[in-house]
Amino acid sequence: MRRKDFIKTAGLGTGAILAGSSLTAFLAGCGKSNSNMGGMGGTPVNVIDGNFSQILPIPNVVGENATLIAQTTTANVSGTGISVLGYQANGILGPTIRTNKGSNAAINLQNKLAEPTNIHWHGLKIPSNMDGYPTDVVNVNSSFSYQFLVNQRAGLYWYHPHPDGLTAKQVFQGLAGLFIVNDPEELTLNLPGGAYEIPLVIQDKRLSATGITYSPSMMDIMTGYMGDSIIVNGVHAPYTEVSTRYYRLRILNGSNARIYNLTLSNNADMIIIGNDAGLLKNPATVRSVLLAPGERLDVLVNFAGLSIGDELFLENRTFSGAGTAQGKQAFKIMKFKITQVVSDIFTVPSTLSNIISLNASGAVKTRNFNISNAGMSMGMGGGMRHRINDKVFDATRIDEIVNANTVEIWVFDNSQGDEPHPMHIHAVQFQVLQRTGGRNQVIASEAGWKDTVLVMPGEIVKVIIPFEDYPGKFVFHCHNLEHEDDGMMLQYQLS
Repeated sequence: MRRKDFIKTAGLGTGAILAGSSLTAFLAGCGKSNSNMGGMGGTPVNVIDGNFSQILPIPNVVGENATLIAQTTTANVSGTGISVLGYQANGILGPTIRTNKGSNAAINLQNKLAEPTNIHWHGLKIPSNMDGYPTDVVNVNSSFSYQFLVNQRAGLYWYHPHPDGLTAKQVFQGLAGLFIVNDPEELTLNLPGGAYEIPLVIQDKRLSATGITYSPSMMDIMTGYMGDSIIVNGVHAPYTEVSTRYYRLRILNGSNARIYNLTLSNNADMIIIGNDAGLLKNPATVRSVLLAPGERLDVLVNFAGLSIGDELFLENRTFSGAGTAQGKQAFKIMKFKITQVVSDIFTVPSTLSNIISLNASGAVKTRNFNISNAGMSMGMGGGMRHRINDKVFDATRIDEIVNANTVEIWVFDNSQGDEPHPMHIHAVQFQVLQRTGGRNQVIASEAGWKDTVLVMPGEIVKVIIPFEDYPGKFVFHCHNLEHEDDGMMLQYQLS
C-alpha cells in the first residue's frame, strides 16, 4: 500500500498530518518487529455461528457452452434478500460448468457491472489471451467470448474475476463459480455421483441488512479481508440431508483470505482422493486438513453407522503457525442431518490415478522467490505493499522468462515472514517437492498435482513445474486476494 493510500485508509486526514508528532509515533509503531508487518498485530475476525436452518443449495449445472452475466442482483444469503454480485440473476455464485477433457469451451461473459471485469479459469491450462490476465478486461456493457480447449485431467477447478486492483472486491461480493472436468480414468472408479456428489464452496462474508460489505481497512489489506459469517454455496450456515453411505464432497476454499482447518464434529475419517488438479495416486485418510484460499479438496465421507435424526457438522478447528489473525477460533461451517438408512456397496479404491513423480534432477532451472515481505516498513519516500522479490505487479515488466516444454523448480521463501501466503501459478500444474521450516513436511493433501500451495510463516516450499507450450505472459501471485491486489503478483513470459 502506498503511503498516501495508507494515510487515507487509516483515517488520518489533514489534521493528523499537521499534528506531526502523533502521526510519526503511529507510523513508527507500524514498523516495529524487525521492520516487518508482524508489529502491526493483525487480529482475528471472529465468526458468528448461524442456526443451520437453511437448506444447502446446489449450484445449477451448465455445459462448456454458456453465457455468464456479471451483474448486481439479489440473493437470499441469510434469510432475507440482499444486494450481491453474481453471474446469474437471484443468487450469489455462478453456475457450475461441467465438461469433459478434450471438449472445446465457448463461454460468453457479458459485463453489466459498473466497472471492468474479466474471468480467470483457475487451474486450467489455456492460452494467455484466454486466461484472464489482469489488464485484459471486459469494459462496462461489453462482452467477450472465452474459447479454449479443455486440456487437463479430471478435477475441481473454478472461475473468478481477475482485474488488477478489483479482484478481491468482486470475488468477495459474489463473483465465482465451479468448473468440473471429467475424464475416462476417473469414470472407471465409479465414485459416488449424482445426489451423492456434493460441491461445497466455502466462503466468509461480512453481511449487512442490505448487502455484502467490502471496505477493507489498512489492517485488512495487511492480513486479508475476512468475514464474520461463513457461507456455503451462497447460503449462511446451511444444512443438507444425507443417507448412511459414502458421499463425495468437492470442496473449494473460495474465501479471500481465510484458511480453514476442516474436520468433522464426530472426528470421523475424511478420505482425501483428490486436490487442486484432480485425483491423487492413492487415497489418504485424515481427521483434519488445512485448506487455503484457492485450494480444493476431493474427499469421501462415510455416514454409515449413524442413525436417523443424528446430526454432525463440518467444522473449522483451531490451528497454529499462521500468524496472529488466523486459526484462533473453532466454529461450525455446515450441518449434515441423517434422514435415511441405506446399504452401500461402494468400497474406496486402493489406487486412484497413475501419477509419475517428477525428479528434481530433471529441472533445468531453479528460481527463488522471497515472499516474506520483511521489508514492509513505512518510510517517508517509500510504500507499504506486499511484494515478491521486493517487487510489486507491473503489467509492463516481464519478471521471469521461461522456456516452453521445460521443467523448473520454483522456491517460495517465507522463512522471515509473519503472514501465510497461498501461492498460485497460472497455466500450470505442479508437484510439491519439499517444505522446510514450519510444518516441515509435505502434507497428505499436497500429493499429486497442485496449482496453489500454502506457505506458512517460517516455511520454504519447493515446487517442480512442467511448463507446456502456451506462449505468452502469465501471472503468479499470492491468493490472499488483498495481498494480490496490493501488488503481490509478478509475471512470467513463456516462450
